[in-house]
Amino acid sequence: MRTSRQSRTRMRLASSSFVILFLVVVALLLALSRQYHRQFDWTESGRNSLSQASIALLKQLPDPITITAFVTDKHNLRMQISELVERYQEHDPKVSLQFVNPDKHPGRVRAAGIRFDGELLVQYSGRTQTVSQISEQSLTNAIARAGRGGNRRVVFLSGQGERRPDGDANFDLSTWAMQMNKRGLKTRSLTLGETGRIPPDTSVLVIASPTARFLPGEVREIEDYIHQGGNLLWLSDPGAHNGLSSLADMLGVDFQPGVIVDPVSQLLTGGHTATDLVVTRYGQQPVVRNFNLMTLFPDARGMTFKAPKHWQARVMIDTSPTAWSAVGPLGKVARFRKGRDIPGPLNIAVALTRGRAKRQQRIAIVGTGNFLSNAFIGNGGNLDLGMNLINWLANDDAYINVPPRIAPDLRLDLSRTAEAAIGIGFLVVVPLILLASGVGIWLRRRKR
Repeated sequence: MRTSRQSRTRMRLASSSFVILFLVVVALLLALSRQYHRQFDWTESGRNSLSQASIALLKQLPDPITITAFVTDKHNLRMQISELVERYQEHDPKVSLQFVNPDKHPGRVRAAGIRFDGELLVQYSGRTQTVSQISEQSLTNAIARAGRGGNRRVVFLSGQGERRPDGDANFDLSTWAMQMNKRGLKTRSLTLGETGRIPPDTSVLVIASPTARFLPGEVREIEDYIHQGGNLLWLSDPGAHNGLSSLADMLGVDFQPGVIVDPVSQLLTGGHTATDLVVTRYGQQPVVRNFNLMTLFPDARGMTFKAPKHWQARVMIDTSPTAWSAVGPLGKVARFRKGRDIPGPLNIAVALTRGRAKRQQRIAIVGTGNFLSNAFIGNGGNLDLGMNLINWLANDDAYINVPPRIAPDLRLDLSRTAEAAIGIGFLVVVPLILLASGVGIWLRRRKR
């Protein structure tokens, strides 16, 4: 009897000790999991791991990278962003992530230029980039752009009534220029009548909708700048050429008379004018490749072009066939006047490129400057398009290709024989084995 009680006591002590040790081990594992996070990617394509292109980029950037996610209280979206950024943090502990609820911090949203719920702000060494698509490819390229240093100068011509990069009027370009400065581009105004020369360190020269006539000497300086390999953005509103006809001839561009109207765009905008042109489709030129945001081009004019010798020309943006160029005064109702108006589709923006001293010289000509003005840059994807445009012109569009990782291990293809074997195994064989083992155990205990 005493032995039986001692045996039961030892069994209870052993059981209690096992439970206590098990709980201690679980607590230790929980503490370790909170302090040390380690993830293993056993997928065939490694789709849950950072690509080698992204890892190589992180190794080139010695300073901390701060990623701010402007997200409302959407658990799924926050989880998606956290999982993406954690892949970067595994290879670089200097990558940090913080979440900001845009509804609670509207001031930070305005200061950062955030427009979408779920948009990311990447900060590196005082330079910033925004990310609207939550993917490794988008985030890696934003980090690369923010990490590029150098003095990239965007020079705006002034003195002929151009749109100013530091003006606060609705038609000026200060909102766009402010975003350029945040992203590491330096902007300044230049009056050729005072300096006579375009600085040699100019990355991009901008002619932004002049309203007065350029002097012949100023035109020659602009043309010399292009002959020497300079990059140019020419925003040309409907109307006179203002002394730049020879520049248009040199670039092979012929501006069409009138202003573009489109009744379909008028229905989309709900406005009273048909000259607010909505663009939803783009070509394959690098500025607009994979660009899928709607943009608004008010009071634009069309153009035809023929690439000069040694140049390559490509259309960036054109209209739908429903648009046309209205030559002369517009009536109350937009109607195409055969024999007078110019039918669509019409080219709105053209890009010219040529090889020059181991680099590519780039020129973009757009038939309006309104789409980048303070009044309209907040519409749709206008700001994104403007940043794509200036990055491309400044040769700051180096694209890091993150190869897509397919998921061949998500689907298991079995033959009919294999399916039958698995079905019989789980539905017949396994239950019989369990039944036989149970009967065997019962018989052994019965014999004791």
